[in-house]
Amino acid sequence: MAVQYADSTNIDEKVKEGLVLLDFYADWCGPCKMIGPVLEQVADENDDINVVKVNVDENISLAQQYGVQGIPSLFVLKDGEVVSQKAGFMPKDALVEWVKSV
Repeated sequence: MAVQYADSTNIDEKVKEGLVLLDFYADWCGPCKMIGPVLEQVADENDDINVVKVNVDENISLAQQYGVQGIPSLFVLKDGEVVSQKAGFMPKDALVEWVKSV
């Protein structure tokens, strides 16, 4: 499944069902650029994980709603509820293990 992009108009729909890896990022952020291709691989290789990205510069209120302090900020949601969060770059294997273990 491809990476999906969300904003304040569709975030609830994108994260309401299943296992979701939600990434808050910015185009100018170095670590965000590093994790981008990793998230693409996670989305392509794991049908059970929905990867959703939110641009913090375009969705400031959404970032505030989730309490984003730094980027990249990663959240794992199960059926719309945040069950875990981390900040910063993670290698693909560690990322998948984290998402599936919570």
